[in-house]
Amino acid sequence: MKKIKFIFNNKPTSPLPTPHSPLPFILLAVMLFTSVFSLHADPTNYTYNYDFWFEQVASPDAYRVSEYLLGSVLGVGDFREPQGLFIRGNRIYICDSGNNRILLFEVRENGDHVFLKSVSSVVIDGEVSNLTYPMDIFENRDGFLYIADTNNNRILKLDNNWNYISAIYKPEDESIGESTDFLPVKLVVDFANRVFVQARNINKGLMEFDSRGEFSGYIGANKVHVNIIDYVWKLLSTKAQRERMDLFIPTEYSNACLDSDGFIYVTNSTGQTDPVRRLNAMGQDILIRNGYEDPVGDLAAGSAGGITGRSRFIDVASFDNDSYACFDRTRGRIFMYDFQGNLLYAFGGIGNREGSFILPVALANMGYALYALDSRAASLTRFDLTGYGQKINNALDEYRAGRYESSAELWEDVLKMNGNYDLAYIGIGRAALRQGEYLKSMKYYKLKHYREGYGKAYQLYRKQWMEENLWKILLILGIILFVPPAVRFSIKLVKEIMEA
Repeated sequence: MKKIKFIFNNKPTSPLPTPHSPLPFILLAVMLFTSVFSLHADPTNYTYNYDFWFEQVASPDAYRVSEYLLGSVLGVGDFREPQGLFIRGNRIYICDSGNNRILLFEVRENGDHVFLKSVSSVVIDGEVSNLTYPMDIFENRDGFLYIADTNNNRILKLDNNWNYISAIYKPEDESIGESTDFLPVKLVVDFANRVFVQARNINKGLMEFDSRGEFSGYIGANKVHVNIIDYVWKLLSTKAQRERMDLFIPTEYSNACLDSDGFIYVTNSTGQTDPVRRLNAMGQDILIRNGYEDPVGDLAAGSAGGITGRSRFIDVASFDNDSYACFDRTRGRIFMYDFQGNLLYAFGGIGNREGSFILPVALANMGYALYALDSRAASLTRFDLTGYGQKINNALDEYRAGRYESSAELWEDVLKMNGNYDLAYIGIGRAALRQGEYLKSMKYYKLKHYREGYGKAYQLYRKQWMEENLWKILLILGIILFVPPAVRFSIKLVKEIMEA
């Protein structure tokens, strides 16, 4: 509820109201009205998008906070430096790293979060082995659990009853130095039970282990980004100076997520090019980037509130309709993108208020509900879709299912709620393009300066027009080519007959 504070001057410049003055009653009525209004007003989080000119445009909330969860509220004591979050079905796993335990919760049909289990150790060969700062957990489709037991330098594989099966330790490979510790921090397991691990101090990409736990190599190494000025300076420097300079080496990933098709989304928190990628089995980036700008978070890096620098994605969550959400550590914002790389909306922030974060670390989704983990605040926040956000997601779902007319109708509804939403115009144009209504598609693409879509619609319209009017063109050409000579020949023939 919004609180309204009235500040009165201790030195009034006008006479005090008399006992029969209506002013106190007017003030009382104003206070009652504003209190009732604020009581019924929905809580809001600042939500925005970017237009064609890369300006922030405020929009209705697509998500709102539905629950703010603390360990003490959930009955498990306070969280301490939680680092990992994983959701499968209606089960939520939290890596309460500072307390050296993993917590399991279940979300019931009525929305209640029920505590099921706390695990802080496993039994290996008859001996109890404690977890030490576990940072991630993954449950595969068969129900097996994989735990990144970070400070124990291992990955544990457990069955669905949390019984020990096997473990992965530091591989004996020449690519890993003898002095380099094996510190797994994030992991995913694909449909073939291959384990992909992001390990600290390993910058060659994700480490890949086969279903038996044998090390297979690396996939998807980050590209090396070279500053041309630093490069030239390095060429002109002495050997001693070059040794003191930073090396041009790839950066480490910050997190990984497996989507419903078995592809791996990865993020890096350096703020460089391609902060989010989608890797296939060969480690190639197949993320589609057809939006106004690539999925990089905020397009302008200001310094408001003492926060500077570009967006740095710390985690990513994938949805069944191929949209995905990226969690920004710099400003605590969540950026949602569609399957083409268009920014759907952004919300959140850094702070202590509801819907904001202090130190974002992990993001996961349960259906379309989003769960965001804050390490410093030791809290878990659940966001649920509003009616506006539901319309957008339904429009994307309908389009992906091939129901283009229904998708266009939903985008029309979105425009009624937010006439400045560029993607609704593009969505209507995209649906019209699929239905063969090229003129309509061109109209909506042109309204929002979507040149690529307009060019494609124009090309198809030109082709359609040519096919429908080819006979007219040939007829006109025939008339131009054959009628004048025939007329001249006829006139000449008539003239010769008359002269004869």
